[in-house]
Amino acid sequence: MPTSFDDLSNTLAARVREAAKTGTRLRIQGGGSKDFYGQPLLGEPLDVSAYCGVVSYEPSELVVTARAGTPLAELETLLASQGQCLPFEPPHFGPAATVGGMVASGLSGPARASVGAVRDYILGVKIINGQGEVLTFGGQVMKNVAGYDVSRLMAGSLGTLGVLLEVSLKVLPVAPAEATLMCSGVSQQQALDLLNAWGAQPLPLNASCWVHDTSVQPPRDTLFVRLRGAVAAVDAACPRLSADVTALGGEVLRMEPAQASADWNACREQILPFFAALPAAMTAVNPDLCLWRLSVPQTTPALALPAVASSPLIEWHGGLRWVWAPAHAAALLRNAAQKAGGHATLFRASDKLAATDKEVGVFTRLDAVQQRIQRELQKQFDPAGVFNTGRLAVD
Repeated sequence: MPTSFDDLSNTLAARVREAAKTGTRLRIQGGGSKDFYGQPLLGEPLDVSAYCGVVSYEPSELVVTARAGTPLAELETLLASQGQCLPFEPPHFGPAATVGGMVASGLSGPARASVGAVRDYILGVKIINGQGEVLTFGGQVMKNVAGYDVSRLMAGSLGTLGVLLEVSLKVLPVAPAEATLMCSGVSQQQALDLLNAWGAQPLPLNASCWVHDTSVQPPRDTLFVRLRGAVAAVDAACPRLSADVTALGGEVLRMEPAQASADWNACREQILPFFAALPAAMTAVNPDLCLWRLSVPQTTPALALPAVASSPLIEWHGGLRWVWAPAHAAALLRNAAQKAGGHATLFRASDKLAATDKEVGVFTRLDAVQQRIQRELQKQFDPAGVFNTGRLAVD
């Protein structure tokens, strides 16, 4: 039984070396909150949840180093005690979410378009590669990143390159001021036009969400906009944005901070009505709907989606569009996204047909050059194919 974190890392490394010798495939297991994401899980579990705890935290230097099994909520609580945060707002999708899962999934929350993604805040990592070697990349300051930034390769790798042991992250102070405007009566295209216009101005625009809300009667189109920054900047921006919305015939309400915070958290954790309660008319025709994630340029106008798809929920100032549609609509959705210069991901399969749904491919297929690069990277990190490389479905 390991008695220290060094012993535990040595035990994990030994398990990987044994797997490489015997041809055993392993799947890295932490909190399991994001197991739904990616191609099906294969291999024997390699539990890293016990490798947890904050290694170091220097609030004055805006850097924290945590072990991969550290609960994400625990890290966020520690940062909040010093008036700091992870500005990219990583989703948890459950109380068991870990720091390692945050990095491996590479998922970011509502503020991603304004502040950057998970990978932009990774300063360094310690990992076990597919040969059972403990390797360290990067450090605790940005100047340590020179040449090819191996540390950031871990973001979104879904455990296919190695076992994350420790992660060093840049953190930021909590903004001194925040306001959320609820803009009712704004159509999808009007919302996109407004967001594009506001994006070209020096405004403290932090997050946005447009939705055709069917949880109210009659259903209504609503744009939510969050401003963050200096007090003077936020106070000056609110009337400017409100005037633009009212000029289009919409109505603007500045939300109470507590309610706004709860709603943005619900957006991040996908527990808004859009995600939690599908329209009855759609489920009657397609009881096995999947949640699709369409990433497109922010300036993309309203997409021509197939008839079997729901109205989208739009985040990231137009760059992220969530849609409910059956798996068999994969080609139509991917064609619509690719025409706009983006891609479509099957984010959540249906409850009843998850394995079958994923046969259409979770991720948009890479082109030949991208496939070769990714395959070679996996060979360098994991030459024996120990880890579940199929989660990214390169072939």
